[in-house]
Amino acid sequence: MGAVCAAAGLAAAKLDGMRDAEGARLAEDIMLRCGVIRALVARIEVLAPGITQAYHLRLKERVRELTEGAVAIPEDRIAVEAAIFADKSNITEETVRLDSHLRQMEAAIKGDGASDGRKLDFLVQEMNREANTIGSKANNIEVTNMMIEIKGEIEKIREQIQNVQ
Repeated sequence: MGAVCAAAGLAAAKLDGMRDAEGARLAEDIMLRCGVIRALVARIEVLAPGITQAYHLRLKERVRELTEGAVAIPEDRIAVEAAIFADKSNITEETVRLDSHLRQMEAAIKGDGASDGRKLDFLVQEMNREANTIGSKANNIEVTNMMIEIKGEIEKIREQIQNVQ
């Protein structure tokens, strides 16, 4: 009976070791993906102010084309339309919240090593929500492409989290 208990104890210890090693690899992968997302969001934040400026110029040009110069549209009216667009397309709130979710996820993973899968799953859900909102406000192909990359990384994180118990 003693040999069976010793063998079972050894097998349990090896299993725990394997689970610890797998958990470390999962944590490393998730942290890497959080870094990729953070880098993409930083690039989007750099592009965001230029999107509004480009819209203002496109709007002026489009009005000129449509009216063929026959109607003078006051510059302040175009500026108002551009300001409305800028307000609707502002992604600052979403990028701040996305960064907060990334920080919370990293803190949970770096924590005591006993991350709660439900909490991590909730954070992924919130990250997806912010990414969707940023994507819907983007109105820029470069930002849209980066959002597709971000959503891909979030999905990979979700898949890894499914392995957390």
